[in-house]
Amino acid sequence: ESATAFGCLMSDMWLGEFDCVSPEVFHSVLGKRYPTFSKRTQQDAQEFLICVLNELHEALKKVRAQLKRRCVTDAKASRGSGSETSIITQLFEGQLSYDITCLECETTTTRPESFTVLSLPIPSNSACSLQDCLKCFFQQDTLTWNNQIHCSWCGTKQDAAVKGTITKAPQIIIFHLKRFEWQGKHKRKLSTDICYPLSNLDLSPYSSPLFCTDAAYSLCAVVNHSGFLDDGHYTAFCKHSVTKNWYSFDDAQITKIPNSSVQTDTAYLLFY
Repeated sequence: ESATAFGCLMSDMWLGEFDCVSPEVFHSVLGKRYPTFSKRTQQDAQEFLICVLNELHEALKKVRAQLKRRCVTDAKASRGSGSETSIITQLFEGQLSYDITCLECETTTTRPESFTVLSLPIPSNSACSLQDCLKCFFQQDTLTWNNQIHCSWCGTKQDAAVKGTITKAPQIIIFHLKRFEWQGKHKRKLSTDICYPLSNLDLSPYSSPLFCTDAAYSLCAVVNHSGFLDDGHYTAFCKHSVTKNWYSFDDAQITKIPNSSVQTDTAYLLFY
């Protein structure tokens, strides 16, 4: 049902018969599965995005599994592990690898982890770049106190160093800029101006040399959040995949914007 509603929304958008298209039917269908988003209250766009991707993945992988049962003669279709893949995983799923080194015996273990959204810390209150956020995310960290690992070689809990690298970069990579943070018992919003490139984003410094490709990413969409924690407003910038022009989407108001207007200090989600 959710995939059908999403398909209808895509169709309405690309047919070009309307000046603007409201996603209310898709929103209503998704709200039945996730009641949090059915309310007319402030919600988090990143959490909503993850629910949308999960819902579409679950719906579309079932269809794929049914097709595979019908096409048993197809050599590619009979590879077993494919039932957990979908167009969502093909487009958005990447792989991280974490090297965890025991600081006592220096034994290193590797833990793989898949992702669809990378939540990046913001290392400055004034201004920084997306590369600064990426460096902060991928820098080596130390696990101590309650975060100690159980080292199988030592047989006890030990401090450890952990460092992540990208072993599979997705076709579309989504960055979530962590603008909302807890300070004691209070949550606050960081309005740091983060400079992000419109093209030639290089992820090779954070990728494993074994899997490193020379692919450079181009920005294709931005979700902006203006306002405060409980009183904010979301807008979006999207790049037309055919004309390459940028457009601003602010409720029912859609306007063409120059490339120079795509950089804002309200950016919350970046799609490359």
